[in-house]
Amino acid sequence: MDRVAQELPGARPQGQLRLLPWLLLLVVVTAQLATPETVQLGFAFAVVPPLTSLVYGVLGTSLVAAVMTALLSVPAVRAEHVSGGDVLAFALIGAVSALLAWVRARRDAQLVTVRTVAEAAQFAVLPPLAPQVGHVRCGALYRAAERTALVGGDLYDVQPGPYGVRAVVADVQGHGLSAVGTVASLLGTFREAVLDEPDLAGVAARLDRRLLVDSARQQDGELFATAVLMEFPARDEERPVVRVVSCGHPPPLLVDGGGAREITVEPGPPLGLGLTDFRAPAPVSVPLGPADVLLAHTDGVTEARDANGAFYPLAARIRPDADPVSLVRAVWRDLSSYADEVTDDVALLALSAAERERAGTGGAARGGAD
Repeated sequence: MDRVAQELPGARPQGQLRLLPWLLLLVVVTAQLATPETVQLGFAFAVVPPLTSLVYGVLGTSLVAAVMTALLSVPAVRAEHVSGGDVLAFALIGAVSALLAWVRARRDAQLVTVRTVAEAAQFAVLPPLAPQVGHVRCGALYRAAERTALVGGDLYDVQPGPYGVRAVVADVQGHGLSAVGTVASLLGTFREAVLDEPDLAGVAARLDRRLLVDSARQQDGELFATAVLMEFPARDEERPVVRVVSCGHPPPLLVDGGGAREITVEPGPPLGLGLTDFRAPAPVSVPLGPADVLLAHTDGVTEARDANGAFYPLAARIRPDADPVSLVRAVWRDLSSYADEVTDDVALLALSAAERERAGTGGAARGGAD
């Protein structure tokens, strides 16, 4: 939470910024001493306390105002046109500036509290992903379109269950904080379905039903989402296999030593459209080599544009990396340098089968990946 506090206006300014009021006061006094007494520079003194209230609290602002008032009481500094009444007016400006500093400090403290609570709530919705879940190594990266948000309209999750390790990457209608409720609802449903449903079609049906129920409760239109579901079954095969089901979502990429290629999947309808008989497409089984990585993403990646308006060619720009965490970070760095501006939520999830001797050492713990 310290990161939030450091980025907010209520955080302690840097040393250079806190020196500005004193430097400004020194410049004004020096200018007054270097000019004839008939030159009117009193207005310059009047702006020092209000500016100080932007970087100091009550005590700091009061100190600067007191020093300014004391300097104006010195005949050598006070200009000919500045009377005792004017000095009293400057003191009043200092007192008002101290009050403004107090109001600003209270507001910023409240803002820090609200942002801290919001960050905790968003981390509860989409916590960091562990580097290994069951027998699957994981790498994930999330960037919300709204700079002040940690969670937007995209989601991902990886959960172990009785039928293997299952993962989801989805993109719900809308983005930003308005979509967080739908994201939380889908994630909760997915985590329950992983434990109950024997196949991915059942998981997809549960997600579809969840969106239909939520859509019926709201009055501002239907909810829908695209999603790709992946399943790493129990490791009883000689070669690891991943099963993939796509519901209107871009298919994941298979990244190996030769580059990246899009997996061919049977396209299915998005979730939550209210179809009479929703049926997820049949899963596609993809064999995985020891260095193969499955990379799922949302359209915020492939719809990012460069300065000329060209879409980001994800598959063509991927540099193979057997480490899922390194892969998603490399993709994000390349995307950031390619796109003029990333205006949509971005979610990246890279998965690979762990070595046999490491199978079962992971778990549902969710710790420190991006």
